[in-house]
Amino acid sequence: QVQLAESGGGLVQAGGSVRLSCAASGITFSDNVMSWYRQAPGKERELVATITSGGVTNYADSVKGRFTISRDNAKDTLYLQMNSLKPEDTAVYYCKARRFSRIFWGQGTQVTVSS
Repeated sequence: QVQLAESGGGLVQAGGSVRLSCAASGITFSDNVMSWYRQAPGKERELVATITSGGVTNYADSVKGRFTISRDNAKDTLYLQMNSLKPEDTAVYYCKARRFSRIFWGQGTQVTVSS
């Protein structure tokens, strides 16, 4: 059974930092392209950042220079370091695993940034 379990969300003040984690099980983590998405109230889910199995990263323009995606293949865990947070970063953050046509999602973790 595949599980992606996000953690680390919460309430933070604008300008603060949060680190999200996504612990994976039931997949060969190192073979998967891993991504973070977010969904704000009333908006569509959007891609935040992606990291390939080889460690190549890509970011949405809105988070470049503030967020860092990383992975620890030995721990089957994905991370998102979020710095200089803004109120517009408030959303539910989801991790996604993809290998070819197999896609799995976590349940999400809420991040709320207060102004």
